[in-house]
This record gives sequence, C-alpha cells and structure tokens, in this order.
Amino acid sequence: MDKTLKELYGSMVFDEATMQEHLSARTFASWKDCVKEGKTLGLDAAEEMAEAMKQWAISLGATHYTHWFQPMTGATAEKHDSFIDTDGMGGIVMKFSGKELVKGEPDASSFPSGGLRSTFEARGYTAWDPTSYAFVKDNSLYIPTIFCSYSGQALDKKMPLLRSMEAVNKQALRILRLFGDTETQKVTAQVGPEQEYFLIDKKLYNAREDLRLTGRTLFGADSPRGQEMEDHYFGMIKPRVADFMQELDEELWKVGVPSKTKHNEVAPSQHEMAAIYSDANTACDHNQLAMELLKKVADKHGFACLIHEKPFAGVNGSGKHDNWSLATDTGKNLFKPGSTPEQNLQFLVFLAAFVKGVDEYQGVLRASIATSANDHRLGAQEAPPAVMSIFLGDELAGVVESIIEGRTHTSAGKRMLDIGVNVLPNIRQDNTDRNRTSPMAFTGNKFEFRMVGSSDSISGPNIILNTMMAEELKQFADELEGKTDLDAAAAELIKRVFTDHSRIIFEGNGYDDAWLELAEKRGLKNLKTTPDALPELVADSTVDLLVGHGIYKPEEVHARYIVYVEKYTTEILIEARTMVDMIEKDILPSVSSYLSELCSRVKLMSEIGIAESFEKGTAAKIAGLLSDLKKACTSIEDAIASVPSDDEAAMYFCRDTIIPAMNDAREAADTLETLVDRRFWPFPTYSELLFSER
Repeated sequence: MDKTLKELYGSMVFDEATMQEHLSARTFASWKDCVKEGKTLGLDAAEEMAEAMKQWAISLGATHYTHWFQPMTGATAEKHDSFIDTDGMGGIVMKFSGKELVKGEPDASSFPSGGLRSTFEARGYTAWDPTSYAFVKDNSLYIPTIFCSYSGQALDKKMPLLRSMEAVNKQALRILRLFGDTETQKVTAQVGPEQEYFLIDKKLYNAREDLRLTGRTLFGADSPRGQEMEDHYFGMIKPRVADFMQELDEELWKVGVPSKTKHNEVAPSQHEMAAIYSDANTACDHNQLAMELLKKVADKHGFACLIHEKPFAGVNGSGKHDNWSLATDTGKNLFKPGSTPEQNLQFLVFLAAFVKGVDEYQGVLRASIATSANDHRLGAQEAPPAVMSIFLGDELAGVVESIIEGRTHTSAGKRMLDIGVNVLPNIRQDNTDRNRTSPMAFTGNKFEFRMVGSSDSISGPNIILNTMMAEELKQFADELEGKTDLDAAAAELIKRVFTDHSRIIFEGNGYDDAWLELAEKRGLKNLKTTPDALPELVADSTVDLLVGHGIYKPEEVHARYIVYVEKYTTEILIEARTMVDMIEKDILPSVSSYLSELCSRVKLMSEIGIAESFEKGTAAKIAGLLSDLKKACTSIEDAIASVPSDDEAAMYFCRDTIIPAMNDAREAADTLETLVDRRFWPFPTYSELLFSER
C-alpha cells in the first residue's frame, strides 16, 4: 500500500472535505442546506458542482460518469457516458453539466416494475441523491441516484428508504420535544450491516453448473468433515484468504466504505466483514458496493465469492445481520439505556415503540427478508427461525417485567466477572448477553435484525423498521402531546404497551421446538416460506402503514409484491431447469458408465466362481437409485411444463410441486454420490469445495 491508511481512505470519494476544496463557499453552503434542510440546489450551484466533480474525477483517471441506482432487482445498475463532446474542429472537449448531474434518462423497460408501466413505455429517470457521496471506480464517476418511472413512481429501493428515514425523523423529533430536547434538529436511522460470504476455488466453481447459474449447490452429499470440529470460527486466517481480505479492505476504503472487521465464520470456507455504522442510506449504498467488490476482488485471487444464503446443505448459511438504531445530530443514541433504564422514560418510550411495532408488523418484517434463498437458511444452522421475536437480555427484560407488574426493579448494575486469574484486570460483565437464535436481539444500544439474508439489499428491511417506528412514535406523540403530567402519562403508556405486546419478547432458545409451540400459543406468525410471507406486503395494515407515511403510493406497494412473487417463481424455475440439465447431461451418463464397469466386473467374477461381491451389491443399489433419479427428473420436467400462467398460482405451484420434486431428485443423487467411484462423479464434491480455499 503506497499511501498511508489516512491518505487511502476516501481518496476516490467526492466527500465533504473534497467539496470544500473544489467548490466556492456559496455553492458548498447551498449543498449543506440541501442535505440538512432539504432545500433545492439552485441551477448555478448544480453547474458548479458538476464542473468540480468532473475536474476532480478526471484527475483520478475517470473518463466516464454514470448514474448508479438500485432497481427492484436487489442489485445495482449503471449506464456509462463519457465526458467527451466534439469541439466542431475535429477534436474533443470534456463536458459535464448540472443538468447531467441532476437527472439521467436510462431505458426503464428492462427493469422490474410490477405493472407500474407497460413494457413498451421505456422512459425512466434517475435523479441525483445529494446526501450520498459520488465516487470514482473503474475510471468512471459514480453518482448515487434514485430511479423512477416517467410518471414519478418509485422503481427503486433508495427513494422509499429516503422517505422512511424522513418519516422516522419527523416523529422522533416530536417525542424528543416532549422530553425537553430543543437542540436536536435531526434524528437519523443508523445501520451497521455484517456481511457473511463463502470463498471457494474458482476452478472448482466453474466446474459446477449449479453454482454458476444459481449461486448454490443443487446437489452434494455431506463431507466426511463439516463444521463439527468448531475450529474455523475466529480461527487463523489462511495466507491466501488474508491476501484477499487485505485487498478487499483497501478497495473498500478507497471508495469510503469503513470496513472494520474481518474474520472466519463458523462453516469451513465461510467468512465475514463488517463496516462501521453510518446513516441507513449510506449503509445501503456501501453494502451494495461491498457485495460487488467481494466478488471482483475474489476473482483476482482465484476465488469465487458466494453470497447466496445457503450455498451448501448441512452447514451454516450466510446472513447479513442488520444492526439498527436511531441517533440524533447532537451525538445521542436513542436506544442507549443509560445506567438506570427503568428511570429513563425517554429510552423506555422508544423501546416500547419498537416492541409494539415488531409485534404489530411482524408479518411484513418477515416478508421484508423473504426470498427463495433465505427459505433454505431460516431455522437451519445458526440462523433464527421464521417466527419473529425480540430478545432484550436479562437486565432489560427484568425492567420490562417489573413495569408490567407495577413493582420497583432492582438493577444488577455492571457486575464483575470472577475469572480466577489474579494478574489479569477485572472485567466488567455486560448486562445484556447475545442471543444468536433471536431474529431481533437488543445488543446494548441497538437491535440486531438477524433474519436478513446475505445476498439481499438491506433497503427493504430498513424501510420497514424505519416506517414501523415512525408509526408507533406518531401514535405515542399524539397521545402524550398536551398532557400536563408528561411523566405519569408516559409511564402509563409504557406499562400498557409492554403489557399488551409482551408476547413478542422471548429470552430463550429460538432453535428449540418448544419455542415454536409456545409462539403458536401466543398467536405469533410462523411464516415458514416466501409464499407464506409475501402476502403480508399487501395486507391492509401494511398498505395503511406505508401509504400513510408517504413511503409508497398504493400501486407502488402492490408493484413490489408482484415483483417479488415473479422473482421467487423465476428463481425456482432456473434451479429446476439447472437440476434437470445436470442430471441428464452429467449425473446419469457418468453414473451409468460406472455402473457398466461394475457390471463387467460382476460378470468377470461370476465366470471365476465368485457369486457375491462388493460390485454386485453396489451395482444393484446404483441401478435402483438411477431409476429413482430418472423418475424424479421426469417429475421436475413435467412440473416445469405445467406451471400456471397466473403469477400467484405459479408461486404456490413452485413451492408445493416443483420444490418437492427437486428434493426427491437431490436425495437420490446425493446417495449416488456416496456410492460412485470418485473418478466417475461429474463435478467437485463438498469435501473439495469446502476445504480447498487454502
């Protein structure tokens, strides 16, 4: 690394310090007013901003610019235009206007719209998001933007997120004013996503059609060794992986992503990176960049980076723990309990709002992270179940319980851990333990939404968290404003909310079957699959919530439901067709060749008087399994040909018919893998994939 870390970090970002250096004081002040107070940036200021961006980007080697946006695919999109224009004399000049900065016009016909426009209506607009810094990457100036249709409907994930951030800011300020806070001018949703991923050898990846086309292994018998040794988590990082991680950090730091943590995860070949908290909008942009750079840098090091939620059956899947909180522009975390949370009315009001919101909107929270990939992960190794609940920890749960029961809570305070070694300093014990089985765990001053899938955009769940919180705070402010005795009214409200919504609080083991039985008795929703969960997006309560706070128009809510229904069906059908292709072109021919060899050996042994042999018994087993596999493959093909034309019917058909047929095929194929000579098995096994990253 030629530059010091301080010089490297943000060196490719047109951030506030860079703006001050390149802009006039007047234009810089106009941008600050635009960001802080929502004022419109004037045309003159936009022109100066564009010229400064261009000159700065060109100095870093940029030749093009792109409006970088996040359509409803969950990925990012970009169309690059060069800065060049002709000068009328056979030469060129470099131009970039304020108009080109502020608005772009990509073809919107190929992006999901959920019926918001006809496919022949191609016009769409991108509009600059001045709250998210532009950056240079791959010789282009990247300008973060929103994406909307010709008639102004949101076709992306950024615009609704920005609206939700404003909604929670508005209502949180009302609560803070009630408690005498006149200094805070803005409350911002803060997010810190943790990104899990797998690294496997690129040559092995290329040898597996399922990984290349679907991101996960559709076949694979258990490796003789998996994660049962528990020696990979936080273990020594192997040199080749360490080199990858170092370059990844450097690339992330250049574009201003504050990559902080890197370590081995629980499963073999699984790892994690995490960034420092930032506002939800920036965090979402940064996480999209992180997913892109994970794959790009991995390729340079001979790896394939897998971000699928469950690339390998039988070992841990990958999540993206979404750590969420609210912070003021004066530096206060509104979910920080303080030393005596039972006496901190303001904190308890925000906590009560969150508890009430998760209980009332548990369905749409589950739907916000629902994908076909995440269905494989939830409820499996190290992943929370599909039932929503909140873990508060012993201390805070005790506070809530005492409030419900109307008694004084005796705080344990910070306890000292007796570690039995006199030469070591005393270690304070945290009041809140970590619960890895909880979908929504309080971790000291934030909530960790552990259900989010590793490949998903974090915009969706944060839109719901922000808007849910805005609604509950609105209801609280409506009730408390005008009360002569605020403390008494707030205490009564808190007690009522905790009493009415305590069912969503669970302090035990979320993996235990007894919890699912208890959750059912409590009336909590167990939405096991994406088709179970997606209807929650268009439930009346969800539509009222999102439309009521101006996050979406009604048709925009329904459009997202249609997009996600179609996405689920499309992903399952791609997997089914890939499975058929691998069975017919790889597994059946290869296993048949091995069976033929076995039969030849059986015949030879019979000729020399050996009636019973390993070959004969194995051949009989393989012949039966080949028949089972062929039947299952035919069932998949028949099902693919019978998918209903109606979108919703197709989604349920995929879940109820195609997936079971795929499971039957996998069971037969995976058993065959354990019987077939390694020389004949047509693609790399789990043993090779999971233990070859070195």
